[in-house]
Amino acid sequence: MYKRRDVLKLGVAGLAGAVATGGAAAQEATPTPPFDPARVVDAARALAAKPFKAPNADLPDAFANLTLEQYAAIQNRPSALLWAAENLGFVIDPLHRGYLYAAPIRLNVIEGGVARRLVYAASDFDFGPLKPPADIKDIGFSGFRVLINPPGGELAPVAIFQGASFYRAIAQGQAFGMRARGLALKVADPKGEEIPIFREAWIEQPTLAQGALVVHALLDSESVAGAYRFTLRAGDATIIDTECTLFARVAVDNIGVAPMAATYLAGPLDRRRIDDVRPSVHEANGLQILNGRDEWIWRPVSNRETLQTSAFVDSNPRGFGFLQRDREFARYMDDDNHWENRPSLWVEPIGDWGAGAVTLIEVPSDSDVNQNMLAYWRPNVGLAAGSETAFAYRQFWCWSPPASPPLAKVTQSRGGKTPGGGPNGKRRRFLVEFRGDILPRDDQSPEITANVGAGPGAIVATRKITSADGKTCRVLFDLDPGAEPLCEMRVYLESGGKRLSEIWLYRWTP
Repeated sequence: MYKRRDVLKLGVAGLAGAVATGGAAAQEATPTPPFDPARVVDAARALAAKPFKAPNADLPDAFANLTLEQYAAIQNRPSALLWAAENLGFVIDPLHRGYLYAAPIRLNVIEGGVARRLVYAASDFDFGPLKPPADIKDIGFSGFRVLINPPGGELAPVAIFQGASFYRAIAQGQAFGMRARGLALKVADPKGEEIPIFREAWIEQPTLAQGALVVHALLDSESVAGAYRFTLRAGDATIIDTECTLFARVAVDNIGVAPMAATYLAGPLDRRRIDDVRPSVHEANGLQILNGRDEWIWRPVSNRETLQTSAFVDSNPRGFGFLQRDREFARYMDDDNHWENRPSLWVEPIGDWGAGAVTLIEVPSDSDVNQNMLAYWRPNVGLAAGSETAFAYRQFWCWSPPASPPLAKVTQSRGGKTPGGGPNGKRRRFLVEFRGDILPRDDQSPEITANVGAGPGAIVATRKITSADGKTCRVLFDLDPGAEPLCEMRVYLESGGKRLSEIWLYRWTP
């Protein structure tokens, strides 16, 4: 846990990227009418009835071209942290604008049922070596950070909402990593992606008994406006319940619900892609899916040579998310980033989502600052012009998801060139390791069968190795792609017609 004085020291390293401390607020003297959540829905509906207008992101010269170091030096004064002196369980830290975070978001606080706007005051900030002008007007904020304030405990960061419609959260003891978005629009579209923004947020004053923080937000973009309600609970895992109502200005086919993004630079499946002293570099090493047919799927992600899109067709999915399964420091050997401490993010739909596909986008990257893996739910039916559509889901920012396969799980996925390359020199060798108490010992019957397939391409030289304790089974096989540009592979274990493991899926590309 962080001590109050240490909150000011949380810089880029503590937030896994370009995240700085900062922000403070004074309240307007004139109260507004009582807050009604329906007001946010009405505001989104009204926005959708008008053409989109981007917010003015102009900044005073002193903040317009900040370096990362200069931005990180802008720190909030402890006395100005919202609710820091009260025993409410949560503290809010409004964040300064600058660096990558030029666009403003209007922040409001709801106390006693009344919403009041938070007003920027330069005197609430310590600018470090920066020398800003004395006459700074109200330039607003770029977002806000959420800290927990447990009775008798110390302040500790738990979530941050900053930049477009991005937000992050962590479980206890973790470092900030992957990001979620309010909505994904036109991802991988030839005409370019559309990035929605949060224009305004309303933060309800919590109570210690409530144990939750409620945030309402107004989303806007060229095609869609939306009303969002986030209910955040912090504990061993941080849980965020999200409810949204979307209003389409125009027809939109390519939408992504519950989107998330993570960094994947290198791992045992694709070490040839990058020359790095670290054995692995990633925030998540795979996409877990529990589909509507009760099938557990594990799809390792990969840093590709070209952009790749994979769609896992389903109806009423039960859960999906990017998971960080490798939790040993030795897998990364990175004393600065500690990838082993990054959160997994698991999403559980609330209600029926109908037909669609969990979609995975893998983007080539040569830097570990890029969150080049993106996953979301894409409904079969997009948004019709003038339509109103609602979704609800629960996010678990965690060490491991609350739902886990009652089967043997994949603990390792490795790939490399087949020794000698095979007869045509193109063969690739893969090793998939499953582990679980469900696996029968060697002296039990019927024997474990490894089901390995590829399409297109051919699987050759399959071998199965079971550990002495009977709890681990490794499947070693060669793929002969022939002249194919990609091959989809599938591996799982069974015994006596009963499936014993989750399904391992992977796409090979040259």
